[in-house]
Amino acid sequence: MTIVDGELLLEVEDLHVEFRTEDGVANVLNGVGYHVRAGETVAVLGESGSGKSVTAQTIMGILDMPPAVVTEGSVRFHGEELLSATPARRAEIRGESMAMIFQDALSALNPVFTVGFQIEEQLRVRRGMNRREARQRAIELLELVKIPGAKQRVREYPHQFSGGMRQRAMIAMSLALDPELLIADEPTTALDVTVQAQIMDLLAEIQAERNMGLILITHDLAVVAEVADRIAVMYAGRIVEQADVAELFRAPGHPYTEALMRSLPRLDLKGQTLQTIKGLPPSLLDIPPGCPFHPRCERVQDKCRTERPEPLGLGFGRVSACHFAEEVVSRA
Repeated sequence: MTIVDGELLLEVEDLHVEFRTEDGVANVLNGVGYHVRAGETVAVLGESGSGKSVTAQTIMGILDMPPAVVTEGSVRFHGEELLSATPARRAEIRGESMAMIFQDALSALNPVFTVGFQIEEQLRVRRGMNRREARQRAIELLELVKIPGAKQRVREYPHQFSGGMRQRAMIAMSLALDPELLIADEPTTALDVTVQAQIMDLLAEIQAERNMGLILITHDLAVVAEVADRIAVMYAGRIVEQADVAELFRAPGHPYTEALMRSLPRLDLKGQTLQTIKGLPPSLLDIPPGCPFHPRCERVQDKCRTERPEPLGLGFGRVSACHFAEEVVSRA
């Protein structure tokens, strides 16, 4: 399928997910919503446990068994509702049209099969290729992600690859069926800075060539500033701010985003103590009333403790779920 630049690929709307455990119901997602267009990079940012990966897994249809329960919302791909689609249809879309790079390549790859076999399998099943054709395509994909000696390395096992090479192999596997949308879940975790830069450059290059939509899940603000077009900031299972990357870095519109920005190391603050966000994210089994960020917020007022803020449009496509969003932006 030819993808038109700017074409709307994915729409996530008011998504709610619960984890029903022995300790109670954890409200993991609480009304998540964002969209992705062809050729666009949307970075989903937030602390661990904010719901970034759960949202991605729900989109992919790999989080559809207890204790996880989708209770409300919509996930549409090219306008087609995925949450009500049959398992067969979800499986058809997964890989063919949407693919995901998982956070830990060593865990995601099967240790008892060669890297080449794991890439070739989907080509034989989905594309009807014979073994020779699939092997040749696997070598081409490994070369695409700049793995040296691809003809030899296609026969090697995951443990024989370095961390950066395993991540490249995962990217090759995810690109095998030419997806229109790629979800990258912390693709540079546990890699050194040089390899991180190489992986991000590789993703940007492939995205530009194929005009893919890209969802980048991360907590690395430096990476976000370099590659993202838009940012969705998550806290306690909810999108608390969405904005164009330049606008958000210029003037955050939510106290949580503001606090994240202050925690960034800066050259002009050399010798000073790095600021942190006090306290801890709330337990999803017991999310505070009102704004879930209020126990940690330096701008908290009485209203924040009792009334949940609804998303407020601030112009230029920016939205913030804060009672005092306009004041936050104006003071930034």
